[in-house]
Amino acid sequence: MTNETVMRNQIADYLNTNTTDAPSFALMGVGFNTLDENPNAQTDGKTYIHQKAQSSQIKNYQTQFPFDTDLIASEEAVMALYNIGRNQKIGADAELEYVRVELFQPDEATSNTFKARKFKVAVAVTGITGAGGEAVKVTGTLHGVGDPIYGTFNTTTKTFVKTA
Repeated sequence: MTNETVMRNQIADYLNTNTTDAPSFALMGVGFNTLDENPNAQTDGKTYIHQKAQSSQIKNYQTQFPFDTDLIASEEAVMALYNIGRNQKIGADAELEYVRVELFQPDEATSNTFKARKFKVAVAVTGITGAGGEAVKVTGTLHGVGDPIYGTFNTTTKTFVKTA
């Protein structure tokens, strides 16, 4: 067994840009400079009478995915985020499905299928900026809504299947 470091290009990100019943997952690739994952574990601590130090436990997560993109009009995922900020959408109108695919963990039974997690996210666009002579940037955060769904994602058919 080798100690292989996972590189960023071994994680693929997809955004469901269709809000109707038939999902249409667009690759979050071209235009994206960064798309990070911050689980933001929330802790609860307590110091019992016989202890000098606090004991902590994880009580929940407030998952966030900060992003930084160049505004490329031909890129479906970039435009979905841009339009939420541009049109100042709120509530359910600012929510999308997001799938994070671990290309370094293939499903041995099915080709082009990998372990994945599907999140419902609230899209918070915090900036649409650009100085003279520079590309316009769209920045913000995808905030997790509820619990992730674990499953697999086929990168050819762009379909997510929930696992038990």
